[in-house]
Amino acid sequence: MPSKLESHIAGALYGQMLGDAMGMPSELWPRARIKAHFGWIDRFLPGPADNIAACYFTAAQYTDDTAMALALADALIECEGDVVPDVIGNHILTWALQSDAFEKNILGPSSKTALFALKQGANINSLENNGITNGAAMRVSPLGCLLPPMPLSDFIDAVALASSPTHKSDIAVAGATVIAWAISQGIAEKSWSEIQAALPAVAQAAQEKRTTTYSPALSARLQLALETVRNAPDDDTALEQIYQLIGTGTEIIQSVPAAIAMVELAHTEPNRCAILCANLGGDTDTIGAMATAICGALHGVESIDSDFKRQLDEVNALDIDAYSSALARLRQRRMAV
Repeated sequence: MPSKLESHIAGALYGQMLGDAMGMPSELWPRARIKAHFGWIDRFLPGPADNIAACYFTAAQYTDDTAMALALADALIECEGDVVPDVIGNHILTWALQSDAFEKNILGPSSKTALFALKQGANINSLENNGITNGAAMRVSPLGCLLPPMPLSDFIDAVALASSPTHKSDIAVAGATVIAWAISQGIAEKSWSEIQAALPAVAQAAQEKRTTTYSPALSARLQLALETVRNAPDDDTALEQIYQLIGTGTEIIQSVPAAIAMVELAHTEPNRCAILCANLGGDTDTIGAMATAICGALHGVESIDSDFKRQLDEVNALDIDAYSSALARLRQRRMAV
């Protein structure tokens, strides 16, 4: 029987995988095309042959979002909870090479450029990595599982280190901080109302710590995203307004606020969240992975639908219990310092 801490961590990791796999078939398609092709997605489906991002995947299989998250988890566990960019970069690059990610259409532009440079022997410190896409945020859930509540400045520094192999921009670090911090607080059994109220200030602190882009304020976009959901009369209107007003693209300034909005729309229920994200349009698998990881962190692994969990286990053959046990041990060590 897992401990309460292990349950929350496993909930975050299964939530990541659930949102990713549920959103995979509709990845990078417009809302209108998703409706025309699928009607309504409420179960695991294989990637359609004509979806150039999803065509490689079978039903219930996770994508690069969770693969990179697991690479980060492996690096954190290997280093006994220390955040070591070179080790993280090596684990992500190893996955990319083993999965032929450079040849397939499964890497985002920032990650692909950075990983190609690492493949050529570049030093992470020498890379600019000023991209504004969501590669760091989509994989950050294990870091949120590892890091207990701590001074925000230290938390941001840890996220920046973990992000640096592929993303160093102010907005990328801010977006990854928002997702990791929400997961960390959920595991610490803080309520969603407390978490979402604090997120704009967390985003602002992270974005302003080291300015590298002219990105809009993530804090303002988060507030707008939450207000959009609260003012919508029904789910379909909320989905349409998130898609049209907040945006659901691969840029951090769109996808992270959209993910936070989806947590709110789903009332933090992970299975509902994964389904809603799959039907949102745009970067559905990444938004689903981020949002559903937060929901799982809040409620624990018991909140994941047993049939969904069984299918995820059968298709992906991961030992999530081993990950949650190791990350719980390392989190407790950090809490004891």
